[in-house]
Amino acid sequence: MSEQQDASFAGREAAARSSAGKQRPKVGIVLVSHSKEVADSVARLAVGLAAGRDSAPVEGAGGGPDGGLGTSAELISAAAHKVDTGAGVAILVDLGSAVLTVKVLLAEGDELPENAQLVDAPLVEGAIAAVVASAGGADLAEVAAAAEEAYHFRKV
Repeated sequence: MSEQQDASFAGREAAARSSAGKQRPKVGIVLVSHSKEVADSVARLAVGLAAGRDSAPVEGAGGGPDGGLGTSAELISAAAHKVDTGAGVAILVDLGSAVLTVKVLLAEGDELPENAQLVDAPLVEGAIAAVVASAGGADLAEVAAAAEEAYHFRKV
């Protein structure tokens, strides 16, 4: 079984667990990019590719506070609180300073939901895997693992 099939199987397993009992809250996902357009487009792509499932809460947090390129702690914090359902928040980022901004927010302790986690994953592929896993009922650790596995998706 390929890694992509493994991730798909894990998502189906999580969905079965979730449908067997009461529907639990879904892990929220924040996509941080230096560009608002990139963050929002990746969010739409991930939700679109998870079609047929109840989507996970996903929010882009892109660009600087003035709308230009950059990162904004305020936008990241607002997005994380918006998608927080109590099941955890997975935060995926594009480049170095976005990583640093999220790490600072996590270190401050009161700017992000308590159960927020920076996930070491590629932004596009990781976002898709995270949304599919969360939509299927996976918990935060499983969502993070699915996103991180996206590093191994080969294209050739």
